[in-house]
Amino acid sequence: MKTLRQRCNAIELLIVDVDGVLTSGGIVYASPEGEIKEFHVRDGSGLHLWRRAGKRTGLITGRSSPLIERRAAEVGISWVMQGAVEKLPAYQRMLAEAGVGDEAVCYVGDDVPDVPLLRRCGLAVAVADACPDVRAVAHYITQAPGGRGAVRETVELILRCQQRWKDEG
Repeated sequence: MKTLRQRCNAIELLIVDVDGVLTSGGIVYASPEGEIKEFHVRDGSGLHLWRRAGKRTGLITGRSSPLIERRAAEVGISWVMQGAVEKLPAYQRMLAEAGVGDEAVCYVGDDVPDVPLLRRCGLAVAVADACPDVRAVAHYITQAPGGRGAVRETVELILRCQQRWKDEG
């Protein structure tokens, strides 16, 4: 059985879900056919720090939205896979493109579609308000809920374990 520190030390690729992880999970529709998503600035800051540490990031989501592409570009996410109703094939494709194995991946999720990925990756993270099925398979459960800094908390955890965290930002 690996310790949390051992799991963190192996991580090179961070993959996150969007709704419920990068956002609080709420979806607001506006007329005509507009969608509004709220992203937390600390999660964006954490993703910038992750990239500055030489790490790569991907996201896999079952929904599709131009807002996701925009946010991914702003925070330097390398792989964006939208419309992935079945997330496992998208996960496998991303790992093949990145040239890493499951042990080098941290996946952050919140709901049942994330469970197959959480069971495979090296570090399975559930946001604080994740459903019970996700919390049950997680190696780590964040203090912050989805959309409120959970990704930033995960980045800091991993980089501190790897002794790559710099307090001065």
